[in-house]
Amino acid sequence: MPKSAVIADAPAAAAPRSLWLLGPALVAGVAYLDPGNVASNMTAGAQYGYLLVWVVLAGNVMAWLIQYLSAKLGVVTGQSLPEVLGTRLRSTWGRRAYWLQAELVAMATDLAEVIGGAVALNLLFGVPLLLGGVITGAVSMILLLVQSRRGPRHFEFVIVGLMAIITIGFVAGVFVAPPDPAGVVGGMLPRFEDTGSVLLAASILGATIMPHAIYAHSSLARDRFGSSGTRGEAADAEAEAARTEPSRIRRLLTATRWDVTIAMIIAGSVNLCILLLAAANLAGVEGTDSLEGAHAALAAGLGPVVATFFAVGLLASGLASTSVGAYAGAEIMHGLLHVRVPLLARRLVTLIPALVILGLNVDPTLALVLSQVALSFGIPFALIPLVALTAQRRTLGVYANRAWTTVAGVVASALLIALNGALLWLVLGA
Repeated sequence: MPKSAVIADAPAAAAPRSLWLLGPALVAGVAYLDPGNVASNMTAGAQYGYLLVWVVLAGNVMAWLIQYLSAKLGVVTGQSLPEVLGTRLRSTWGRRAYWLQAELVAMATDLAEVIGGAVALNLLFGVPLLLGGVITGAVSMILLLVQSRRGPRHFEFVIVGLMAIITIGFVAGVFVAPPDPAGVVGGMLPRFEDTGSVLLAASILGATIMPHAIYAHSSLARDRFGSSGTRGEAADAEAEAARTEPSRIRRLLTATRWDVTIAMIIAGSVNLCILLLAAANLAGVEGTDSLEGAHAALAAGLGPVVATFFAVGLLASGLASTSVGAYAGAEIMHGLLHVRVPLLARRLVTLIPALVILGLNVDPTLALVLSQVALSFGIPFALIPLVALTAQRRTLGVYANRAWTTVAGVVASALLIALNGALLWLVLGA
């Protein structure tokens, strides 16, 4: 029987138990609200109107299942997905190859998040992009210090606070200029228009179902509820008690489902609002294929207040998501290579690609969208092992997936892989 979950620690007794169990999914959910999402959804709405509404909705449904499976793995085994894979992949070179692709995906994630923060600082305060990237990286280091010095609960409070700012920033415009209901309904019909719409669909899915969020959520659940082998004899004793009392694990899994549901409702609503805001107000407006152009168009069409809300939401998005991304990257390296690099040292190294892009004056919005496409190709490498492991009784015991859950996971994996294959055929064959 694998390592099992433990209940929340001592402070939980003083708080409502159901509320105390919420949090890991909200932190992982920030990955669904990063600047890459903003760029992809904004571009999709501005260029294709309501055409890709269905992609956002379908991506969010798949994301719920995927994030729940990731959290369940961490709760039941007391290990993150990279840690489980690190023990299952016997070949040293196999682990290294898997780590390399996961690391490249994490770096693509970080690229999007730092660039988004830099663009937001430029829009709000006129800060040069390169300096904005440095500031974004510095603030993310402070947030990581909170996680390493004060523990996961304090880190969750900070990230959830930033999520609230993100939500207000991106949803406000929809109330000022509501979308066309008929257009929204029409956008729920699955279809594409051309190669560009397929590219944006892959970008939206890459930004929505992010590989690093899959790795991170299992780790966040482990840190909060599980025993990772580093907590001493008391934690091991508590884990052993949990193994003999299945009702505790079931209570944690029930709370986890609520946690994931709340996080995905928030993330999905915000992503949909971003696309609808662009479809209703930026479609056909020249220059809205960039974040700067979208901000200017919002200011001209809806006023400076809405535009400022948008920029503030973008800034909070960059700051929160880059911190979660750095956390995920460190877990990937530790789980697969058994190498623990200090978070701050890793943060410094992973900042370099984003700062180089900003220093070379590459179009930041194009870099954001392409980074999300890169993420979509990393999805199968995280998703297929996750579905396979959570379906195995030797991994999760009696908590292994039911048949319909595994079928849903397989279908989601197949759809995502098929979309990426179609993208390659359309783009490379054009």
